[in-house]
Amino acid sequence: MAKKQFNGRLAPLCERLDRLYNGRSNAGLRFRLGLLGFDLVIIGSYVIGTVLGIQNDWLILDLLLASIVFADLVARWLISSGNRDFVRRNPFYWADIIVILSLIAPIIFGDFAFLRVLRALRVVRSYRVLQELRHDSRFFRRNEDVVQRSVNLAVFIFIVSSVVFALQKTANPDIVTWVDALYFTMAALTTTGFGDIVLVGTSGRWLSIVILIVGVGLFLHLLQSVFQPPKIRQKCKSCGLLLHDTDAIHCKHCGAEMNIETEGH
Repeated sequence: MAKKQFNGRLAPLCERLDRLYNGRSNAGLRFRLGLLGFDLVIIGSYVIGTVLGIQNDWLILDLLLASIVFADLVARWLISSGNRDFVRRNPFYWADIIVILSLIAPIIFGDFAFLRVLRALRVVRSYRVLQELRHDSRFFRRNEDVVQRSVNLAVFIFIVSSVVFALQKTANPDIVTWVDALYFTMAALTTTGFGDIVLVGTSGRWLSIVILIVGVGLFLHLLQSVFQPPKIRQKCKSCGLLLHDTDAIHCKHCGAEMNIETEGH
């Protein structure tokens, strides 16, 4: 990949940022993993705040997190190949704007802070981070699909629970904290249906219908994908098929001989 060229007075800064966001050095990988950790802090602050009932009391922390999100957004804009097309080519731009608004105006936007999870999903699915983890971590290389599917499942459950909490906490006496919403969500998605917590009002009934019709199907699909037999990522030199059974000796698509590295188990 050709190295980007930056011009103007900000060129040195842009070059340093580009090395952190896109470079293949250990420092760059640590920086991008640090961003993932930061996103988990944002999500954790929302969950802990709702559980402890102090969601709107962490103004200083929220302002600090918002400033970091804003700085990250500006940095990505500076190193983008086409600054004018940055918004159009980066749909997460608007998600980051919503995150910032939810952090600086928690009284108005706090209930919808679950949209912060989009940042963590973006970092986890970053091509360069995945590429370097495949190269540096044998565990990740052998369990990449399971890790990604587990993250997708966790994100899905988090979003559904947060929607339930946001829409029901003021109208439903049974949903006081985010954990109550998570409990109802898991009971609904697994079709267990204990019945001790139900959604109230017309909006609650419509939300229950959506969860049962759409959510259950997606939940079962994601759950099945987590526990399905693992695959090995190795591109077939003949047809290009990427995923193969762990014990495959031939490509199931074209029949070409495969030489999959194993640990002898």
